[in-house]
Amino acid sequence: MMKKWFNTAGPCQADIHYMLPASDRLPELVDLIDQRNYFVIHAPRQTGKTTAMMALAQELTASGRYTSVMLSLEVGAVFSDDVGAAELAILDEWKQSIRFRLPKELQPQQWLEADAGARIGTNLSNWAEQSSRPLVVFLDEIDALSNETLISVLRQLRSGFPNRPQGFPQSVALVGMRDVRDYKYASGGSDRLNTSSPFNIKVRSFTLSNFNLEEVRNLYKQHTAATGQIFTEDAIKLAFHLTQGQPWLVNAIAKEITEYIAKDPAIPITVELVNQAKEILIQRQDTHLDSLAERLRDERVKAIIQPILAGQELPDVPQDDVRYVLDLGLCSNENGLAIANPIYQEVLPRVLAYVTTASMGYIQPIWLSEQGEFLPERLLEAFLEFWRQHGEPLFKSTPYPEIAPHLVMMAFLHRVVNGKGTLEREYAIGSGRMDLCLRYGKVTLGMELKVWRDRKPDPLNQGLKQLDKYLSGLNLDTGWLVIFDRREQLPMLSDRTTTEIAISPAGRNITVIRG
Repeated sequence: MMKKWFNTAGPCQADIHYMLPASDRLPELVDLIDQRNYFVIHAPRQTGKTTAMMALAQELTASGRYTSVMLSLEVGAVFSDDVGAAELAILDEWKQSIRFRLPKELQPQQWLEADAGARIGTNLSNWAEQSSRPLVVFLDEIDALSNETLISVLRQLRSGFPNRPQGFPQSVALVGMRDVRDYKYASGGSDRLNTSSPFNIKVRSFTLSNFNLEEVRNLYKQHTAATGQIFTEDAIKLAFHLTQGQPWLVNAIAKEITEYIAKDPAIPITVELVNQAKEILIQRQDTHLDSLAERLRDERVKAIIQPILAGQELPDVPQDDVRYVLDLGLCSNENGLAIANPIYQEVLPRVLAYVTTASMGYIQPIWLSEQGEFLPERLLEAFLEFWRQHGEPLFKSTPYPEIAPHLVMMAFLHRVVNGKGTLEREYAIGSGRMDLCLRYGKVTLGMELKVWRDRKPDPLNQGLKQLDKYLSGLNLDTGWLVIFDRREQLPMLSDRTTTEIAISPAGRNITVIRG
């Protein structure tokens, strides 16, 4: 039997990758295809769209009922306003893909010449007319197209729709990151269609969901069956919790463990190994995680992510913008709008604080003893000195001004942990706070960050009460409450930064930092 691996790069190939059956992830698609429907499948990058649709196309063709293939439109992206050039590039790509993905007897007998703006529709119609079976075509990377090329392709599909299945594909699926109304189209001051009208023949739009716990378990057990290496049940549950079933993350954690951390199949995969892999992924920020950075600078994304990180109520944003961050996979909405999974929850603040971290000069690590032990009281001393000297100037280096103090403080703490400790965060929309847990060696330090704004009361009492609950969960008797005073017309940050000890409602000694 050929050896298999967990895959984190491009579509899975069943002979060398562990993967789940495509029909299990979108079981209703076969019924829609039988009913001759056109539909949209959208999901964030690296959630398995291409893998699932390629596998489904192969299953449909193998059934003998259909000729089905997954074809990409991505090569047309560079010709956003040259429809003819885009069509020629796309058709050349299709010819190559069809040669390798379908048996010769199911391939088009010929490719026809046509005028620009009609080439896609003409050749799909010709192929359907010649085909011994109804055609089912999955068009991948549809949202790579934009402007006139995008509109032309959508209109050609709509034009051929009434002629299905004898004169046009019985079923067409548009596959991409976004639903139709969010496809890119620069017109009238907008950068997207804002409408489904060029493809109003679609019957439904689907989002390819993340893996559920049972699917993660099934995927990991394929490795156990192949190698004998066991994932403990607690390790599987933790991997699911950290990833919330996001397919790339599920595979990335397993790949890191099985190929690098614990290559010996005799070593069982435990909670400790999953946590180790998680920290490596967060610190390394592979392509999938790194690509989140550009998304965070999108104003529509910023309008939603910034209040979530700050624990504020969501402002009055368009419903489409909420749907947009859900489609991108940055957020979920199962129990109220929140960051999609604990790994993203760690990565997003790191990405936002990256420039700030890079802007900081050398900081003497006085929080470590000569033996390398962590000293919390020295950390407080170092932070206060850093904050008074560098806090205010560094606010300008952050892309999210509403949470600039949070990001500057986290940039400092990233320097503190420096790969030898961990910094975990908890935040939720409407909570009015961000909680941080710094772990270094044997020391665990819990902190709560609050903001004091104009026309609002001093958040001290509320913060102490909230911090009590957080510290109780960490089984700690002390912690920090950091109050960022963002009211107008205040003295310089260096002059207003103070510390005091307060007693929480539960009797804990709390270091209160105001600045």
